[in-house]
Amino acid sequence: MAFKIATFNCNSVRSRLPIILNWLKEHAPDVLALQETKVVDELFPASEFEAAGYHAVFRGEKSYNGVALICRESPKKVSFGLDDAGPADEPRLILAEVRRIPIVNTYVPQGHEVDSPKWRYKLEWLTRLRDYFDRHFTGRKRLIWVGDLNMAPTPLDVYDSKKFMGKHVCHHPKITEAYESFLDWGFVDVFRKHRPDPGEFAFFDYRLPKSLERGLGWRVDHVLATKPMAGKSSDAYIDLEPRKKEKPSDHTFMVAEFDL
Repeated sequence: MAFKIATFNCNSVRSRLPIILNWLKEHAPDVLALQETKVVDELFPASEFEAAGYHAVFRGEKSYNGVALICRESPKKVSFGLDDAGPADEPRLILAEVRRIPIVNTYVPQGHEVDSPKWRYKLEWLTRLRDYFDRHFTGRKRLIWVGDLNMAPTPLDVYDSKKFMGKHVCHHPKITEAYESFLDWGFVDVFRKHRPDPGEFAFFDYRLPKSLERGLGWRVDHVLATKPMAGKSSDAYIDLEPRKKEKPSDHTFMVAEFDL
């Protein structure tokens, strides 16, 4: 049985709603994970997704952050946030079970600038997330982790690694170290399993003129899975077409397909 999951930093779900609904209609994923929905829960467009045949679970806040899972089947065991002694950051993490597959969708803090308080918080947050996986899961069972992780861990993941490595909060040795700690825990980079070559990106900065056309992109969006799940993956790819639409997000859709 086929299972398709996609992740998309929409940079405001209400602003990008036509793009999202058209993409759902055309591609019919089982699950779409959204980040940076930027809307309080009372104003989330759940009814529009229901009209399109999807169930929506979400947690957000005004103007910042926000995560959602848009699912064909009603998701089970839904929870939000990091459940430790630190800030829960509920609009940054959502967990739900679909077809008995646990799915974690995260919007990892961006970090602002290296050595800033937000950078230190980002590194702490990633450590807390690693502990979260330790508490709730094992790499020996099925699990998918998707989202805007704000990590470009290797030179393949940014258009000019020499320019940014060590200077940017998303492309830094500490980010590489953090990412590798998740791989050591038991995750497989599903996108890289199927797309090992350079030059494929899902984020193109608005501030760079013609960044999409010039290939000036980043891969900070990810689909990872534990080995039992990754072993069933049949493809992974980035759909650039939504980034070409009028009033797009600065990100586009990353997709992974599994044969269950």
